[in-house]
Amino acid sequence: MFYNFLFPQHFRGKGVSAFILVLRIFFGVLFFIHGLGKMMNFSELSMTYPSVFGFGSYMTLMVAIFCEFCCSLFLMTGLLFRIMLLPMIVSMAVAFFDIHDAMFPQGELSLIYLVVFVVLYFVGPGRFSIDYLLDIKFRKETSKADAKQRT
Repeated sequence: MFYNFLFPQHFRGKGVSAFILVLRIFFGVLFFIHGLGKMMNFSELSMTYPSVFGFGSYMTLMVAIFCEFCCSLFLMTGLLFRIMLLPMIVSMAVAFFDIHDAMFPQGELSLIYLVVFVVLYFVGPGRFSIDYLLDIKFRKETSKADAKQRT
């Protein structure tokens, strides 16, 4: 069950996978740029960044940078796709509902990211991803092990 969660078999047609790849790269680059901006201005932002759930400005900023900078790299490559989307989804939900109080137009961008990330979470990374290559490798190894056990 966990294996099928990590490596979903549906949505693997070439056309759909190419569309998913374009979405992954487009939104991954945009999200990466947000994280890069936060990293570049870390000293100024760490003083004024909103504190969420009592973590303090410094820790909240560190979590935001992890979600936006690091997780976006995993999103673009399709490595550990669904696992890395979870912090991104939570981060955008917190940004929209807590930091921006679900108000428009202030929280509009975080809502757009949230919706795209949730859709990508359910669709999966597609065939043009590292997860797909890992799935093929694991299936070959499992097939070889099963064949050895039968003989």
